[in-house]
Amino acid sequence: MDPFLDRREAGRQLAAQVKSSISKAGLSGSDVLVLALPRGGAPVGIEVARALQAELDVFLVRKLGVPDQEELALGAIASGGVRVLNRQLIEELRLSSDVIEQVSAREQTVLEAREKIYREGRPRSEIAGRAVVLVDDGLATGASMLAAARAVRREGAGRVIVAVPVASREACSDLSLEVDQVICAATPHPFGAVGFWYRNFAPVTDDEVRGLLEENANRLRIENAAGRIQPSEGSL
Repeated sequence: MDPFLDRREAGRQLAAQVKSSISKAGLSGSDVLVLALPRGGAPVGIEVARALQAELDVFLVRKLGVPDQEELALGAIASGGVRVLNRQLIEELRLSSDVIEQVSAREQTVLEAREKIYREGRPRSEIAGRAVVLVDDGLATGASMLAAARAVRREGAGRVIVAVPVASREACSDLSLEVDQVICAATPHPFGAVGFWYRNFAPVTDDEVRGLLEENANRLRIENAAGRIQPSEGSL
């Protein structure tokens, strides 16, 4: 496959598939909540939310890196207090429970701080009973997305859908056992890394994430206002 131009272009391509799936399920608008995994998932998520005319929020996940080998993930934590651990790796490296707790506590502090930065005092979106579309810019192992999926399920999501522009076949297959639906727009093989499938894979900043959330909130306000005005105009 040819690489996507950037995350927003990838989001527009992904949005068509997600919209079709949501429509077939008889869901729309307020039934649906798009949760983007920041930072890279936010530019993808806003395009999906726009296509669905749905609310957009962030759902934070932090990788738990092995001390002195941060590229190795011993697990992940997500908003809502869910933790997913790679038991096989932990046993292989003989990591103690104290080490795991120390890493988890450190990353929990970072997660909570970032959540405050992105929301700027706004409450978290209501998850219970809604169809939740979890979005990221891609999946290599899928460990972070798995933590997010389990967390929103625990918070009472009525339906959990994972949607990404590009992913490894293994990640899509593994996640399909945990959620109601996995939408992977492309599953190239061999996969390599997520960034390989984007021409522009520049880091997304915290300011950009905040801006995207505000952009979507403003769009919803305008659309809702237009919806309220329309009936009265028709009755004149």
